[in-house]
Amino acid sequence: MYMFQTGISGALETLCGQGYGAKLYKMLGIYLQSSIITTFSLSFLLSILWFNAEPILVWLHQEPEVAKMAALYVKYLIPGLFAYGFLQSILRFLQTQTVIMPLVLCSAIPFVIHIGIVYVFVHYSGLGFKGAPLSALLSLWISLLMLVLYVKYSEKFKYTWEGLSMESFPYVIPNLKLAIPSAVMVCLNPEAVTYMIIYGFSAAVSTRVSNKLGAGNGDKAKNAVAVTLKLSVLMG
Repeated sequence: MYMFQTGISGALETLCGQGYGAKLYKMLGIYLQSSIITTFSLSFLLSILWFNAEPILVWLHQEPEVAKMAALYVKYLIPGLFAYGFLQSILRFLQTQTVIMPLVLCSAIPFVIHIGIVYVFVHYSGLGFKGAPLSALLSLWISLLMLVLYVKYSEKFKYTWEGLSMESFPYVIPNLKLAIPSAVMVCLNPEAVTYMIIYGFSAAVSTRVSNKLGAGNGDKAKNAVAVTLKLSVLMG
C-alpha cells in the first residue's frame, strides 16, 4: 500500500520539476495541493480496505490467528496512511527544488525518536502489540509536521508555496493522468526494494531532467541521463 502511494506522488517529479525549471514557481504549490487531494482520496480508500483486513485475509486462506493479528496491526496504522501519503508529496515538492538536507534531517530525527517511542509504547505503556503500529504512525506524523513547518516558515519557499488555494482542484485530473501510471509502474516492480540505491539515482535524474526540460535545455537533460546511466552501471 505504501508503494502505491509512493508511485502516486511520483507525478510531482514531472509536474513540479518542469514548473521549477520553467520558473513557474507558483505552480509548484498548486501541483503539491492537487497531489495531496489525490493522496488523501487514495488513503481514504485504502483505509477501508485495511479496516476490513481480517475477513479479506481469511478469504485469501490466511490462518485465522495470523489474519486477526495482522488486521489489528493495520487498523491502528490507518492514520499513518494519510501521513505517509502527504509526506511523499511534500518530499517530491522539495526534491524538485533540490532541497535535500532538510529531508535527511526530517527523516533521521523521527527515526531516532521512533526507537524510543516504540520501546516505551510496547514495553511500558501497557499497549503491548498495539504499541508497534501506534509508534509507527506517530513517527510518520512527526516527520510530516516537521516538513510542513519547514515549508511554511522557510524563506526558500516564499515563491513556490503561497498557501492553500482553490486553484489546485482543476489540476487533480492532470495529476492523476501521471500519478496512476507511476503507481502501477512502482507496484509492478517490487524487486525495487533490492535496488534502493539505483532508485535514488532515478529520483535524482528525474528532478534534474525535468528542471532542464522546463528551462528548455535539452542537452543538459541528456547529460544528466548519461551520467546517471554510468553511475547505475557502475553500481550494478
